[in-house]
Formats: sequence, structure tokens, C-alpha cells
Amino acid sequence: MTVACAYPLLHDRRRLLLKQRWSRQLLEILGIRVDANLPGIAQGHLLVANHISWLDVFVLNATRPMAFVAKAEVRHWPVIGWLAAKTDTVFLQRGRRCHAREINARIANLLAAGKDVAIFPEGTTTDGSTVLAFFGALMQPAIDSRRAIHPVSISYFDETGKPSQAPVYAGDTTMMECLAAIIATPRITARLNQTPPITPNGLATRRTLAGMARGAIAFSLGISLNDMAMLRHDPADASSPETESPLHCGDMREEA
Repeated sequence: MTVACAYPLLHDRRRLLLKQRWSRQLLEILGIRVDANLPGIAQGHLLVANHISWLDVFVLNATRPMAFVAKAEVRHWPVIGWLAAKTDTVFLQRGRRCHAREINARIANLLAAGKDVAIFPEGTTTDGSTVLAFFGALMQPAIDSRRAIHPVSISYFDETGKPSQAPVYAGDTTMMECLAAIIATPRITARLNQTPPITPNGLATRRTLAGMARGAIAFSLGISLNDMAMLRHDPADASSPETESPLHCGDMREEA
């Protein structure tokens, strides 16, 4: 009711504060404590994070309300899709280069308006024990605007301080199974760690920035990266490792 009736009459700052309050209330209901501090980030920057759970969005919003990029399917979820659309969520249709270009334009507009935008460059969730190689296409707005990219690591712990698997929403785990596991766990701490910002320069490419962000997040989590590929194959990139082409319309296997 608030989103439907009050949102159109509220300015952006009030909307963000409401989103932050709702996120904090949800986490409190689920018994999740947030251990986070994101100081020194000016408004209107791109945050990149590893992805473990559907809770990640609420943990970030509870700390610093922002816009998110989500897969287009979320837009069609009952109620949730409508709410997400009304709270600045940007929906990405995977497999279409031209749509990725449109999404980057929307991200650029949000950044220019002083709004933070968060992306999960892995393109999927994990159990938190690894950080998958990053897709880099959605980092282009930061390159174009020369805005710093802020890597943030996300992790969850139980009441003994050990990594908790309860929030993991990956593999064949259903939403109800994940929610049941969270409720059954006495106390969960969600931890956000901010790493040093990455400032694009004139020579920076999406591939370079994606690798740097992934490495920073993995280091923050204490995860060793033994693979050589810092970026999964991104058809938006040119075949040359030294240069990257603009995004063009056409079929695309995956975009994140």
C-alpha cells in the first residue's frame, strides 16, 4: 500500500529510507544480525558483490539502500516482481546484447542521479566457499563516467562464528527450503566488508575491472583463486584480450 499510494508522492531520499527500514525489519523478523559498515562511499557509485542468497539484497539495502540489477524473470513473480520494479530494480534479459546496452544506459542514469547501483557479477549464487569468475559487461557505466567501483564481500555466520549454510540459495535449493533453514537457525550474522575502491582510468577495460573486483572480494573472504580465468566468457567483449568492442544487438549466450 505504501509503494502504491505513498511512493508517487515521496522524494527519492524518503523512498530510500523506507526501503532501508523494510529491509531491516525483515532481517530482524528472520533473526539475522547485520555486521556492516560502508563508510566513505559517495552517493551515485557502482557496488559489486559476491552472491550467496536472496537475502543479499536485503542485507545491502539494510546497510545502504540502493538499486539492483536482477534477471528479467523476477519482474513476472507475483507481488515481488511488482515491488521490485517500483523500487528501482533494473531487469536484465539474458542472451540479448542490445538489452545489455539499454541496461547500461539505465544504470548510468541512476548513477548520474546520485543513486547507488549494486550488481552481482557472478551471474548466479554460490555456497559462499568460492567466488566465480565475474562477467564484466555491466561495469561499463562506471568506466564511461569514471566513477569508482566498490567491491563488497558478503558472508554469513552462525552463532558460533562458523560459516552458515542456512542462507545459501544455490543449486537445487528451493526458496521454501532456504527460508525453513534460516528460520531453524537460532542466530545468523550477515557480514559486509568493503574493500578499497577501484577507479577506472582511460586504459581500464571491463575485463580488467572485473578481475580486480573479483580478486578483492575473494581476498576479503579469505578465498584463494587458483584458476587463471579472471572473467568468464563474455560475448559482449571483443575477441582481443587487449581491446573491447561496444555492445551491439544480437544473440548472446549470457549476460550478467
